[in-house]
Amino acid sequence: MREPAIVGRGLKKTYGKNENEVFALKKTDLEVYKHELTLLVGPSGSGKTTLISIIATILTPDEGELILLGQNINNMTENEKSDFRCKNIGIVFQSLYLIPTLTVLENVTLPLIVAGYSEHEANIRAKELLNYVHLEHRSGFSPSTLSKGQQQRIAIIRAMINNSSIIICDEPTSALDHVSGFEIMDFLQNLARQSEKVVLVVTHDSRIFSYADRVITMADGEIIQESREVESLKN
Repeated sequence: MREPAIVGRGLKKTYGKNENEVFALKKTDLEVYKHELTLLVGPSGSGKTTLISIIATILTPDEGELILLGQNINNMTENEKSDFRCKNIGIVFQSLYLIPTLTVLENVTLPLIVAGYSEHEANIRAKELLNYVHLEHRSGFSPSTLSKGQQQRIAIIRAMINNSSIIICDEPTSALDHVSGFEIMDFLQNLARQSEKVVLVVTHDSRIFSYADRVITMADGEIIQESREVESLKN
């Protein structure tokens, strides 16, 4: 029997107090597995951002237990969580945060340089990943010269460069046309199925539901549906 890579039990998060208290996340349970592309969907304000922020160890739940890759995050100090996040979690934000004054190669190597790797080591790893996404010929260019789809691929491999086991992508197709969006989802689907990684995608984009192995639907701070029948969710 497969063990889930992400386990949440009774996760709860509120903001404000007393009459101003807002439940961003209501005692939520979830499991996410390696070798699957999992979509997290729901309207704005449904709790998706809060949930992925907790999974990414950026946000601490008020209640509940979070286990990532077999490790109980609740038992970690803030420094330990930060170290765990740097080694195991790659995040691709909706705003890609590519630095225009750096080259594509320098953008990709940045997490390794910050982690203390030598420039030589970082460049070797970055060039491997650039080759993987067929963008090695653009390594010396500014990311501003790339198409939106190419920029998205650069942001994804930057999230992968530490060999992160958990990849979280926030709305990776929202700014892309159909063709570019489908290319990104082909890449993420292959990444999920051919590697020992968790790939969790937050999206509003119903065009990409068919790529999912599993879809988790949220509303009003809780999970209301989990489905592998992704075609039914498009209707």
